[in-house]
Amino acid sequence: MPSNNPLLKPETEEHIHHLLSKMTVDEKIGQTNQYMARGFFDADLIRKGLAGSLINASGALTGQGTSRSSSADVCNDIQKLAFESRLKIPQLFGRDVIHGYRTVFPIPLAQAASWNPDLARQAASIAAREATSDGIKWTFAPMVDIARDPRWGRVAEGAGEDTYLGCQMAAAVVQGFQGECMSNPENLVACAKHYVGYGVAEGGRDYDGGELSEPTLRDVYLPPFHAAVDAGVGTLMSAFLDLNGVPATANRRLLTDVLRGEWGFKGFVVSDWESVHELINHGVAADDGEAAALAFHAGVDMDMISQAYLNHMAANLDSGKVSMDELDEAVLRILRIKHLAGLFENPFTDLNRSNRDILMPSSREFARHFARECMVLLKNQDDILPLTDAFKNILVAGPLVHAQGEMLGTWAPDGRPADVTPLSEALKAAAPAGVQLRFAAHVDRAIEAAHASDLIVLVMGEHPRRSGENANVTDLGLPPGQAEWVDAICAIGKPVVLVVLAGRPLAITRQVQQAHAVLYAWHPGIEGGGALGDVLFGKASPGGRLPITFPRATGQVPIYYNHKNTGRPITADGDFKTRYVDCPSAPLFPFGYGLTYTYFAYANLSSRGEMNNGSIQFSAEITNCGPRPGAEVVQFYTRDVTASLARPIRELKGFQRITLQPGETRKVTFSLHREDLAFTISDGRKVCEPGIFHVWIAPNSSSGLQGQFIL
Repeated sequence: MPSNNPLLKPETEEHIHHLLSKMTVDEKIGQTNQYMARGFFDADLIRKGLAGSLINASGALTGQGTSRSSSADVCNDIQKLAFESRLKIPQLFGRDVIHGYRTVFPIPLAQAASWNPDLARQAASIAAREATSDGIKWTFAPMVDIARDPRWGRVAEGAGEDTYLGCQMAAAVVQGFQGECMSNPENLVACAKHYVGYGVAEGGRDYDGGELSEPTLRDVYLPPFHAAVDAGVGTLMSAFLDLNGVPATANRRLLTDVLRGEWGFKGFVVSDWESVHELINHGVAADDGEAAALAFHAGVDMDMISQAYLNHMAANLDSGKVSMDELDEAVLRILRIKHLAGLFENPFTDLNRSNRDILMPSSREFARHFARECMVLLKNQDDILPLTDAFKNILVAGPLVHAQGEMLGTWAPDGRPADVTPLSEALKAAAPAGVQLRFAAHVDRAIEAAHASDLIVLVMGEHPRRSGENANVTDLGLPPGQAEWVDAICAIGKPVVLVVLAGRPLAITRQVQQAHAVLYAWHPGIEGGGALGDVLFGKASPGGRLPITFPRATGQVPIYYNHKNTGRPITADGDFKTRYVDCPSAPLFPFGYGLTYTYFAYANLSSRGEMNNGSIQFSAEITNCGPRPGAEVVQFYTRDVTASLARPIRELKGFQRITLQPGETRKVTFSLHREDLAFTISDGRKVCEPGIFHVWIAPNSSSGLQGQFIL
């Protein structure tokens, strides 16, 4: 057990052990039960101490659309019921606060495109302040699942395909939600989910099973959870899927041996929605009683919604399927988080806070800034962007041209479309004086208006209901009818700027060829319209880089940058190399790719040498060669050339976001440590093997300055 575990404090341990000593078996079981009213609220359940947490889900259970959250006065009234119980143990109110509360920020995948963990931390902190003002104290976020298949709808909720970037974002969001002290009334308890491997669901089908080797599990999928634990995350959520045949909610090796034994985690684990009961569907339990015993023994401390623990824990104790020591330990974990969250000292919410803390002007201003930093410029032929006064008459067209609530993205249950300035109005406000904007939401009207326009901005992409939980697709092309839109407008021969609003990478190969410029705006949140106007008209530069590979066609997925080389690697020639006969093997855009309104040159890589004392440094000079200030994300990659297992062709080991003035040059330095080169072999051991390593300092995962060193 780590001595510096952030969840272990002497005063907390003394309090929770004393409280445990006074609890009856039924009261202990009650702490493991998370309750949600289904048409009828059972106040006696709370008064009797038979629920440890209430989930505030209302509608929008899978993140589709919006729903009304409980207000502070409702939460306070329920908390008063808890204080009518014998031991007066407070309730922990949970809700899905994923990428904002009322102030909705860009979706998490877009946040990762900023390559700026500090912005993600600030957004989570604002979300925490808003949510706690309505009585919420626990959020089921961040989702830290690695995702290599964009057909999977929940790719929108995570940080993309890379482990290193995923670790940085996981730690930042946990720190943003929880702050330096979870007991602060403005901080939320975070929950890293979905432990573990949820993103490998076969066929991109949410809830489906997956297979992972031990090296891939430990080197790719587990590290973001470990980063969250190291950041002090209070809770974790087990996943729906079965991994290698073992449902995550019944996987004792991962929930207990790894999470608690190896990592020293002292918070608690909650199941995903009814996933304890769903062990029956998985075929590993015959009934709820058996499912409850399996999940609890595996290390799931709290049952979300199914009431399998509430209804069957006592019988499982009597039969010996669950021990009292196991129950006591689970209850201690739950009480520990409640104490650290300040609920025993400050269980009620100040009713004046919501008017003060929700939708603050500074929060909206930050949301606009964050959205700009997340947008990725994929193409900019002839530097057509930013738009200048050379284009006096601009047509903005497409099915999303008046987007309002659609800007919020998936899992924004507390976002209100009325809080969002419609995209057309936001663009009109951002346009320079003397520039006339016209709008067309129907293709016939757009074709007619395009002939009299100097330039057309096409706004295409996904409705939020097409991404998120269980919103999986078999075709990564634009939604039906939109490719025809682009064909018709581009055939007119006027310059076209394509803006894509989406919750996943889309296969837009033809559209990229047709348009003069392509700006990927994701689902940018409450201030997305204003942010888009700022970028299009040059008040700000697009700041994003891709956190996930963009395929040319759906048939390429899963496609990701850090794949193995194979014995017959991808090359430009040769019949006996890995390839497709109908499509190039390379992606449409690689991981880490993104343009801005200036240009950068990389030079003078210092790399040759040996790592003798456990670390080595590498540097390169980056120059802004363009006419405008600009931000560059300088990326650092390595490759283990020869090892006992085949290793990825590149692995991200660091990045720095720098801003340079025109003509400015800056040396960027990266430090690499011996432990950064370790990997897992088939028996589960971590090793660091000597040999030659390649390194790159690069603007993306497929280019850059290359060097090498010897370990």
